[in-house]
Amino acid sequence: MSSIYQNIIASSSRDEKLLAVLIDPDKMKVDQVSNFIVKVNQSIATHIFVGGSEVGEGITEKLVVEIKKYTNLPVVLFPGDVIQITNEADSILFLSLISGRNPDYLIGKHVEAVSILKQTNLEVLPTGYMLFENGKQTSVERVSETKPIRRDAEQTIVDTAKAGEFLGMKLIYLEAGSGATHPIEPKTIQNVKKELNIPLIVGGGIRSKIELESAYKAGADLVVIGTAFEEDEGFFEELRK
Repeated sequence: MSSIYQNIIASSSRDEKLLAVLIDPDKMKVDQVSNFIVKVNQSIATHIFVGGSEVGEGITEKLVVEIKKYTNLPVVLFPGDVIQITNEADSILFLSLISGRNPDYLIGKHVEAVSILKQTNLEVLPTGYMLFENGKQTSVERVSETKPIRRDAEQTIVDTAKAGEFLGMKLIYLEAGSGATHPIEPKTIQNVKKELNIPLIVGGGIRSKIELESAYKAGADLVVIGTAFEEDEGFFEELRK
């Protein structure tokens, strides 16, 4: 498989928008995978992300193995902890929680992961991850023991994203949080995108095709949708090829 990152870069340069379906191993059972992936394959999805904040050991690997049986889409790990790393996937978002100040999620967990990653063939994608407030505490906030960035802190948001790029991140990920009541504002996406020379990922709170297209129009190169598909698989019908 060619480099996932290079494909993202190439798509961004052609203004071809990408869509990742996020599957949480804590919510998706193995026997549900085949029917779910059929719908993913019929949609405009270009990637499958797998991960969650609180997932038991070994569960992610079993799920990825099952997913790979039914699709040729790249499977990218979106891990909440090192125990979710598996060589069965194609790539991993090497997430640094740059919106928070907990050293474990800025560098600590990464050091733990190195010995595992060196034994895999995973394409490692350094990603600056920014968690936004969404009106309620998210699992990421609870597990990482960090505070999300305020939605109205526009300059801090832009500067944090740019700092991630200066630190060498290859991707910036703006996250409204799982089950967010509303997505990140298009103006915020636009402001961040204007400052970046690397691809921008946006996720959380997107529940309609209109909201998806709004994120794309504002500058998102790749949008991640998870909860909306979990709650209503009929949403796939709106996003058929």
